[in-house]
Amino acid sequence: MSTTAVAAVREGRSTVRWKLFLLMLGLISINYIDRASLSVAMPLIAKEFDLDPGMQGLLLSSFFWTYALMQVPGGLLADRFKPRLVIGLATIGWGFFQGIAALSTSWFGLLLTRLGLGASEAPIYPAGGKLNAIWMTRHERARGAALLDGGAPLGAALGSIVIAWLIGAFDSWRMAFAAAGIGTVLCGIGAWWYIRNTPREHPGVNEAEARFIEDAHALEDAEGAQAGQASWHAYFRFRSMWCMCLGWMCFNAVFYGLLTWMPTYLFKVHGFDIKTLGGASFIIFFSGFVGEIVGGFICDGWLARGGRPNLVFRTMFAIAAILATVAIFSVAYVEDPLTVVVLLSATLFFLRWCGMYWAIPPILGGRARAGLLGGCMNLGGNVAGITVPVIVGFVVQATGSYFLALMFFAGAGVALLICSTLIDYRGRLPV
Repeated sequence: MSTTAVAAVREGRSTVRWKLFLLMLGLISINYIDRASLSVAMPLIAKEFDLDPGMQGLLLSSFFWTYALMQVPGGLLADRFKPRLVIGLATIGWGFFQGIAALSTSWFGLLLTRLGLGASEAPIYPAGGKLNAIWMTRHERARGAALLDGGAPLGAALGSIVIAWLIGAFDSWRMAFAAAGIGTVLCGIGAWWYIRNTPREHPGVNEAEARFIEDAHALEDAEGAQAGQASWHAYFRFRSMWCMCLGWMCFNAVFYGLLTWMPTYLFKVHGFDIKTLGGASFIIFFSGFVGEIVGGFICDGWLARGGRPNLVFRTMFAIAAILATVAIFSVAYVEDPLTVVVLLSATLFFLRWCGMYWAIPPILGGRARAGLLGGCMNLGGNVAGITVPVIVGFVVQATGSYFLALMFFAGAGVALLICSTLIDYRGRLPV
């Protein structure tokens, strides 16, 4: 063993890769807080701009138009220009659009800022998936994925509280948007300062951590885990690619459905007032955050103990899909408000295990194409973001009940189970 290797073993590994993903957890949380700002401020904005419910729905959905459209380009950018540049510029960009929304004098100006917000937020997940492929070993990527995607339920839990507090503190939705935008831009600058594209480039990474990551990646490459430079459509020849995208779509059908309609459901069906609703929403979505972290640790621990990837991932996703489906199905038949909150919390706790889907792009595409495959996957997820709130709205309007909407969520959970079971997690696709 060389002198350098001996010294690396003795000094112990640094933990920069975990700090990077704690940073990504924070950025994704901010991402969701900024997304939620319009929903929280909508009563004030609707009154100021005299918006009817149809126009409010248009504004609320406009974010997803450009967000979905830019997923694949965002993944290509992450692959070509590397995650540091993409993450830094994306965060600064969406902070800019969040801030200038405060200057809007009409619904059209606000619409344009939401389109800009969606386009600039789009690359953050594919770039985060790319970062996971570069920095994490295959026995750490489930936890990396959980930290990356854990910002979604955490930001959803905190979003209404933070934005409502800012509106109350400034007595103005405009000042709240400006403050949130400035804070996000500063976070983007901080992300650019700390993130590096490879472990060797980071000043905080010692020799032991760098060698640990490089040795793990060399073993993956020797086993065929590194992808080439095939075009994006070549991957769609394979069942696993389709099932990854469709499974993520089904997952988001449930999550975005609850994110957009759960507060109204609790308010109208179970009589929650605004104060109780805020507390219940925090508990439910924070349960999702806890579940996501727990699922990541269980999965990586099982893999590290020698679990076969297909057995580990299929079992984890099966447990998540089955228990989340049973819980959301049961909500339709329960009248006690406390029990409903418990069941919805259980739904999010297990559903968010599927945040580990962000470990799949590096498995199927290798480090070279993790950004591209992550963008394709998240495009599928955001098709659900665009369509599900509208579908649920029409179902509720047509039936006067949330029963069929809850059955729709349960059906999406069954489809999530099927798609997750049909993915081959053993290695990259032969393209």
